[in-house]
Amino acid sequence: MATTTLEGTARALVAPGKGILAADESHATIGRRFEPLGIANSEENRQRYRQMLLTTKGIGEFISGVILFDETIRQAADDGRPFVQVLADEGIIAGIKVDRGTKQLAGAPAEQVTEGLDGLRERLADYKKLGARFAKWRAVIVIGDDGRTPTRLALEANAVALARYAALCQEAEIVPIVEPEVLMDGGHSIERCFEVTEATLHTVFHALWEHKVALEGMLLKPNMVLPGAAAARQAPVEAVAQATVRCLRRTVPSAVPGIVFLSGGQSDELATAHLNAMNRLPEPAPWPLSFSFARALQAAPLTSWGGDPIRVEDGQRAFRHRARCNSAARVGAYTAELERSAR
Repeated sequence: MATTTLEGTARALVAPGKGILAADESHATIGRRFEPLGIANSEENRQRYRQMLLTTKGIGEFISGVILFDETIRQAADDGRPFVQVLADEGIIAGIKVDRGTKQLAGAPAEQVTEGLDGLRERLADYKKLGARFAKWRAVIVIGDDGRTPTRLALEANAVALARYAALCQEAEIVPIVEPEVLMDGGHSIERCFEVTEATLHTVFHALWEHKVALEGMLLKPNMVLPGAAAARQAPVEAVAQATVRCLRRTVPSAVPGIVFLSGGQSDELATAHLNAMNRLPEPAPWPLSFSFARALQAAPLTSWGGDPIRVEDGQRAFRHRARCNSAARVGAYTAELERSAR
């Protein structure tokens, strides 16, 4: 295993001012996003949509990597270039989602475990030939309103799956992005989210150690520490930033090259504001704090494009703006004036 190669890729993905676009939606997920706009969920429309994003001029200034879906990594732009080459021409690294989604966890009917380890070694070899240099696996942790979940069983089952995935990735010389997502669904407090996120990350990093994963050759993709979406009391932006970084300091070794947050169910602007506030805290974090957003980068361009070929430039303009805003948040330079600059 070439740890130096893995570390080089991991650090390139969190290069100053850059972050990751998560464009790895399954057919079902992208269909749910297309439906309100009246876009048919066909292979042709999925290709057109991803092409609109990936061919945005100059996007390599803000985006370091793109996580692709199995279908997308095999597709090409209308000019014949494979999407992986389109990205490479912009200096962007191609990645791939390798998990196969969540299933009910046996023995814990209210909780989930992510599947996809069977045949993963062979799939990783195939994806590497296609040009993928990093991968992603998402685990889902649910906070129950009854205070009983997540259970220890769910935390450990998902941590072991993440560790096995990460070890297989590094064996294939592919950087694993480890994504344990504590969902923001429900009415829990920010304090409860902190408690569960802390327990989740402790469990994950213990499993990574047991499976001999080289921390220097991976990235962490965690949730931010937030109150539940249905909580009566939401938290100020600064409180979320402080709680999130405090939780990470307690759980994430400094050997990890970077942290790339998921946006979860946050709005575009709120996800960016939270990231910005973290990067403005007085004491620098031990790792770069970046982004690996899906909806928070894609919602605006998808709406602006709307499936209409004559509105491709509108979609690309919206995408470039969101990428620029999040690039600024990487260094604590995101402002209301920058947000309004595209309007």
